[in-house]
Amino acid sequence: MTLEHSPLDPAGLSPAAQKALGSPPGRMMASRGLVPLPPADQIAVLYQLAIDADQNLATAARTTAMGLPDTLLAGALASANLDPRVLDLFAQLVGDNAKAFEALVSNASVSDATIAFLASNGGAREIDRIATNETRLLRHPEIIAAMYQNKHARMSTVDRVVELAVRNHIRVPGLAAWDEIARALQAHPTPPETYAEVDTLFSIAADAIEQRDDQGLVVGDAEKILEEDTALAKLEKDEKDTPINQLGVSAKIRLAMMGNAVARGILVRDPVKIVSSAAIKSAGVTEFEAARYASNPGLSEDVIKFIAQKREWTKLYGIKFSLCRNPKTPVTETMRFMPFLREKDLAALAKSRGVPSAVVAQARKLMAQRSGPAKK
Repeated sequence: MTLEHSPLDPAGLSPAAQKALGSPPGRMMASRGLVPLPPADQIAVLYQLAIDADQNLATAARTTAMGLPDTLLAGALASANLDPRVLDLFAQLVGDNAKAFEALVSNASVSDATIAFLASNGGAREIDRIATNETRLLRHPEIIAAMYQNKHARMSTVDRVVELAVRNHIRVPGLAAWDEIARALQAHPTPPETYAEVDTLFSIAADAIEQRDDQGLVVGDAEKILEEDTALAKLEKDEKDTPINQLGVSAKIRLAMMGNAVARGILVRDPVKIVSSAAIKSAGVTEFEAARYASNPGLSEDVIKFIAQKREWTKLYGIKFSLCRNPKTPVTETMRFMPFLREKDLAALAKSRGVPSAVVAQARKLMAQRSGPAKK
């Protein structure tokens, strides 16, 4: 959720600000910062001009806002009288300025959505600062989700805010694997004395994974029957070249959720089930990835079941057939897909020794039905 940057009510502005926004020449001068105004008025005027329909005016105002002196920004953005919409736009324009950031997060008038934006885009220091306001985090858990997905957030900070949510029975929206995240922290808590080591290791692993090319793992024709042999060879090499297996359970889950296809491809095969389950639930998983995973009998039953129950994926023929061939697919799900299989693929299933006997029997039954009653 983001704030709409709608125009301010002119009646609520000071006489000086209203005058600056009056005539076209005055508006252009104000957009360039050439009209002498008190700091709070200048911030409000620049906001009003930055959202103007005149693109030249808006661009000039935004450029001026981003070039304001640190002291002016720090003083003006700390004012509790500023409209939340103004604070939100300035968070987007100058949130990377240390003094402006501190003024924004300290301002009680700033909206929770604005803090979530800052949490998505800040560095480790900024996220640590946001994490100190536990009341706001519990009131708007979307901030925790934003911190979790920000690769710059320290793993120890993420663990602390997740633990805060779990302790207060808050479910964090926007994280598909929240159940796994919460369970991992409860079952495998990180000892405080290891925070520095955990932070360093996660940062190294995340950077190493990010440098790996994942194009061959995410792009392709998911309608085809895919095998994972080639992909596995690449993933096994990537796994050896990165410290991913040195991570704890919580760190692995976070990397699976925010990492690329290389991270997901490694962690979906992790022997710890909550890690592999989190990996398949990542929002980044493409249909092509799902098609490869569907054919892999080495993956956990929970992963295969998740694929089988996701309709966006099972609408593809290649995934349907791969699931039918995979002995890890629940028989009830396999039975649901079999009527859609082509004749030659049903025949292959009817002869297969790698699937449950119930699947073989059903394949033979469907073939007999399609061939019609036997001739006398």
